[in-house]
Amino acid sequence: MKTMLLLASLLLCALGQVDHFPPGDHLDDHFDFNMAPHRVPRQVKNILVKEARPHVQELSINTTVISRYAFTAVRCVMLNRHAAAGEGVFRFPVPAGAFVSNFTMIIAGRVYRSRVAPKERRRLKRPDGKARDKESGDPSSEVFRMGASIPGGERAVFLLEYEELLQRRLGRYEHVTALRPLQLVSRLRVDVTVVDHLPITALEVLPLRRSGGTGPARAPAKTDPPVTTTVRREKNACKVTFGPNIIQQAKITTDGILGDFVVRYDVQRDTAVGDVRVQKGHFVHYFAPKDLPAVPKNVVFVIDTSASMLGAKIKQTKDALLAILRDLRAVDRFNLISFSNKIKVWRASGPVPVTPLNIRDAKKFIYALMPSGGSNTDGAIQSASALFRQRLDGVSLVIFLTDGRPTVGESQSAAILGKTRSAALDKFCVFTVGIGADADYKLLERMALENCGATKHIRHGDDASAMLRSFYEEMATPLLSHVRMDYVSADGVTRHFYANYFNGSELVVAGKSGAAEALRVRVTADNDDKKLVLETDAALRRRESEADELVKAAARSFPESGEALKRLAADLAERVWAFLTLKEELRLRLLGRTSREREEHVRRATDLSLAYRFLTPLTNMLVDEVSSDGDEVPDDDDDEGTLREEVDRQSLTLRDQVDRRPAKKSLTISKTSADGDPHFVVDFPLSKTAVCFNINGEPGHVLRLLSDHKFSGVTVNGKLIGTPPPAGSRKRRRTYFSSIAVVVDRPRRAYVEVTPTKVILDGADRLVLPCHSSASVESGALSLAIVGGRNVTLRIGARVALVVLLHLYKNPAPYQRDHLGFYIQDSEGLSPGCHGLLGQFLHQEVSVVEGEAGDRPSSALLKVRGRSVPVVRKSRRIYGGAHSVDCWFAGNNGAKVVDGRYEDYVASHMFDTGDGPHGSNA
Repeated sequence: MKTMLLLASLLLCALGQVDHFPPGDHLDDHFDFNMAPHRVPRQVKNILVKEARPHVQELSINTTVISRYAFTAVRCVMLNRHAAAGEGVFRFPVPAGAFVSNFTMIIAGRVYRSRVAPKERRRLKRPDGKARDKESGDPSSEVFRMGASIPGGERAVFLLEYEELLQRRLGRYEHVTALRPLQLVSRLRVDVTVVDHLPITALEVLPLRRSGGTGPARAPAKTDPPVTTTVRREKNACKVTFGPNIIQQAKITTDGILGDFVVRYDVQRDTAVGDVRVQKGHFVHYFAPKDLPAVPKNVVFVIDTSASMLGAKIKQTKDALLAILRDLRAVDRFNLISFSNKIKVWRASGPVPVTPLNIRDAKKFIYALMPSGGSNTDGAIQSASALFRQRLDGVSLVIFLTDGRPTVGESQSAAILGKTRSAALDKFCVFTVGIGADADYKLLERMALENCGATKHIRHGDDASAMLRSFYEEMATPLLSHVRMDYVSADGVTRHFYANYFNGSELVVAGKSGAAEALRVRVTADNDDKKLVLETDAALRRRESEADELVKAAARSFPESGEALKRLAADLAERVWAFLTLKEELRLRLLGRTSREREEHVRRATDLSLAYRFLTPLTNMLVDEVSSDGDEVPDDDDDEGTLREEVDRQSLTLRDQVDRRPAKKSLTISKTSADGDPHFVVDFPLSKTAVCFNINGEPGHVLRLLSDHKFSGVTVNGKLIGTPPPAGSRKRRRTYFSSIAVVVDRPRRAYVEVTPTKVILDGADRLVLPCHSSASVESGALSLAIVGGRNVTLRIGARVALVVLLHLYKNPAPYQRDHLGFYIQDSEGLSPGCHGLLGQFLHQEVSVVEGEAGDRPSSALLKVRGRSVPVVRKSRRIYGGAHSVDCWFAGNNGAKVVDGRYEDYVASHMFDTGDGPHGSNA
């Protein structure tokens, strides 16, 4: 095994299944180049045929937003159609405010999985030999880029996942999916599912937004959503899908830079104090009051007019300032400062009222701005501070715009920051805007953080005028100042004091609610000259129940996303708390005055990053790799399987850990099973007999098969799918298992879900593998082996082994569905208290008295758990008909054979460990 150092701006995790094609299969086999000329543009055909680099067969991005917290999973499949190895480069832009939570890739039979570890304090060498801080760079452009040598005819699969809390701006939440694969994609799909505890309003899908690309952005002819976009809406949920084919992509662009797919929405709010969501000992408070009178503001615009602003930068800045002047309210006051070598203050007396005469004179000042000289950043800030010598009513703001670094006067960042803090000192907040790649973004970010402001980064090629106007609009209408939120009997509360609250935004606070019955919430704030106090009591149990019902309702509305919704919502409040706490610790780490204070915040942030597997500036992600045959990975100078990654901001290290081998195709035969539609077979080896029965369940029901959660920690549930009966059948319909879920609680919680197409392993890491190809993975006490297209074996410790058979149809009849069979291969590790439709028999014995149930020679009485059940002899086929077993069959839907009634074995969802009379070790 070999350790390789990978450097990345972001390491993203999203785990989807790997698509499969037969060996030698190419894009040509799935795209008809002989279509009519009017259907296939010649340039599209030429692009696809002449493409020398590996082709992106699939790019799927699936986002689930639950109460404004977004989980995004990205899956990219590349195919090298040539005989020789080729370099495949995977790129994906990630929102600046998101945290990467995992990363996996599969290259020619090798699996690379990730885990988070503390970052070593060291410096990296650039190609020019100069050291560079690993956290430097332009934070507005966070593009993950990884290259891999893909052997001829092989595929590479990149899987990544990240999480973010959506920010409300200008009265809307906005989720952005960047679509920049740099080539046309055979199968491109974006799914955005939104679920909220409040009714969803103002849902809109914008035209593709292009910026920062290699070519000119195309202005959309209309404001309709992109072609092929579909929207499904419910009161509290919606699903947006976008999936253009290659021809539709080519009509948008042929360079593979489609742009940003943007979904916007808001929610309907009723209470002024906000909404409190509670879940498993954590709470999240969303505060966005409305119908409040606006607070007057005093705003000073500080504009860089150094020589580097010449051209488009100064023109767009002037356009934005002129537009902002038109939007100033009559109650506001304003002023202008320009700075280069010299500093020019428009009105030395301070911010002036908004009057027609002042607006006219301000426009003259703006028109006269001429770039020249250097940048006196410190002098400009001090001049702005002087304008606030007298305390003014309302909220005071300084908006500072620059495209470069300090070159005149004070040039040391630490000194500039110290003098800015002293100058502001609760008199005003500083909002910073950086234009282009030469701005000192670290300085601008610190300046805003330390002075109750925010920062905006405008990249080269962006519409600076529009972005500057939008940034100003976010703070154009202050509603509250000195906002403080307190929570009685809560601890671990995230940041709960804010200098200002602006109209159209939202403040989010999370904490630990403890065991109290209710959470007392108290909000105090100033609205101009008025003191505002808002209070409420949040009933914890009722609100937690409401949240559960919301997710269940959304799962019913969108059944294809149901299991993902339930799994992601299971610890949502805790995850939001961890996200906000980590953000705050990273912010305080930058604001610490002493090294001891900074180190304490570093320690806390690192601990949180490790606990929740978030990649941050303080952590690395260790990616572990083992070859498919168990041999060592080739050296870096070997072309086969070599990995390369380009550096933006953060580093990763490759280590060997995860095993991926073709699983053995031989399988130990076990009789105890639930298979078919579904037929249950239970083997009693001491009694030298087998018993079988049928369960005629309802489609959509989840049945408990094994329930040993309290003792061995193992639970197995199966979900039923319905099909129409074959012609001439006496049954009204048939039901089969469409998915099997295994929950393992020891030594640590892990989830496994098997469907006919994929296996999801979610524990310390999350991995999704296809069922059509063979693989084996070990994760702690779990060992999972897939025999492609045949079966999946799960071993839990040394004494529990479970097998799931894959029943797949190439050309299914109307009454046939791909389905699963469940077999218990080894049950020694399950306790005598195990229950469930199969589990209740594992430590029981039965007796059969023949000839007592009727005149037929094949009839008998089955004695089980003190009950007598008439049975007849039958032969059952198991393992897809490959084997048969003689058994005593009990009719009447298993009545008296199993404890209780059918309803006792219906679980609420796939990962329900059960607390009913027969759900958990009853």
